[in-house]
Amino acid sequence: MMDAQINQVVKILKKELDLGEMPIVSHLAENQRDPFVILISTLLSLRTKDEVTAEATDRLFALASTPREILDIPQETIEKAIYPVGFYRVKAKTIHSVCQDLLEQFGSQVPDNLEDLLSMKGVGRKTANLVVSLAFGKPGICVDTHVHRISNRLEYVITKTPDETEFALRAKLPPRHWIIYNTLMVAFGRKTCKPVSPLCSVCPVRNYCDRTGVGLSR
Repeated sequence: MMDAQINQVVKILKKELDLGEMPIVSHLAENQRDPFVILISTLLSLRTKDEVTAEATDRLFALASTPREILDIPQETIEKAIYPVGFYRVKAKTIHSVCQDLLEQFGSQVPDNLEDLLSMKGVGRKTANLVVSLAFGKPGICVDTHVHRISNRLEYVITKTPDETEFALRAKLPPRHWIIYNTLMVAFGRKTCKPVSPLCSVCPVRNYCDRTGVGLSR
């Protein structure tokens, strides 16, 4: 696709946005902009279905709602609260570690910039960008498997890894699209532009897509 066509793609996908396909963290950000809730929910969401993440988030925050309160809860109790999220034991340990960093380094306040967020063990670029953009409304580009796959399928970028995709998008995606881009691509990827056998015949942006890497489609 031609680079300038990304504006039309974003416009179309905004109109087609299925709220039911939006990632759970985007829903949370619509209802509240509590950075701590968004940070913890994002950590829980990695490799976990949205409905499981939502329920685990509710159970955990019913027990505690601040970094100090979570640190007062034994790690085993956190494990039970967040089960069955993927890698729940590792995530319980990460949540404790992140809360310790928040308490000791940031006065229990979630940082609003990538550098500080990435300084906390267990917080990667995807999580940090989501927190910056959804919790604080600041420009950030969160790249997950959907964003990476679709951006390359459109041939808007040509990259091999999500990190490469993030920096490629930072170099060319108009800043006004940064915050919404992840939400749009996740919803679009779940409903239409699926990893295997995408629904190209009903795709609303098929006229702009180079279908790079697409074999079988429907």
